[in-house]
Amino acid sequence: MPTFASKLQRLQSDLDAQGDRVLTMVSLAVESYFDHDEAKARRVIALDDEIDTVDVAIERASIPLLAMGQTDEHAIRHVLTIAKVNNELERIADCGVNIAEQVVGHLRLTDPMPPTFRVMANSVLGMLRDSNRALATSNADLARQVLLFDDTVDRFRNELIMQAQEQVALGASSVRFAFRVTGATRNMERIADHSTNICEQTIYLLSGKIVRHRPEGWSDPAVPCVE
Repeated sequence: MPTFASKLQRLQSDLDAQGDRVLTMVSLAVESYFDHDEAKARRVIALDDEIDTVDVAIERASIPLLAMGQTDEHAIRHVLTIAKVNNELERIADCGVNIAEQVVGHLRLTDPMPPTFRVMANSVLGMLRDSNRALATSNADLARQVLLFDDTVDRFRNELIMQAQEQVALGASSVRFAFRVTGATRNMERIADHSTNICEQTIYLLSGKIVRHRPEGWSDPAVPCVE
């Protein structure tokens, strides 16, 4: 009969695979946006059904683990972390779909994409990749690096939105183009926010410290608990 530990390990493996799946999906969404590739955008939208199915399966599998009477605090935190990160990944996938939907059925606009948007997109993809890796490998230092980068993404967002507004005011860009850039920028920012949430959950798992509501922000986690 499967033990709590074996079921938990299986659930973590399923979550790691979901993280890889979501990263692939968002990467395709960004590529489809830059290249205005409707085929890639449709692949992103199609992948969402699989991600939703896995999301529900992981959530349902988490509940019986909590009902097994486990009393070890770290083990309980692990189950809670899986459930919360699972939800963050599903929301990241929704952002990827939002970006892809700006490509499907829409005309290619001739306005050049701001170079800052590509830098922002690559940075956010790196945050998501490292967030997944930090949780999968119990790497608090990597989680810390991701959290430190969140302010940079916010600066990218502000710069892009302000630039889009200025270009419209000067007549250098169309309102439609500015609307698309603003929408894509905000979705990338949300992905970054969800990625930092995953890192905060990683710190919570390793140390028991809840850092998301601390007025001074996150702080270095205590020595990780040992199972």
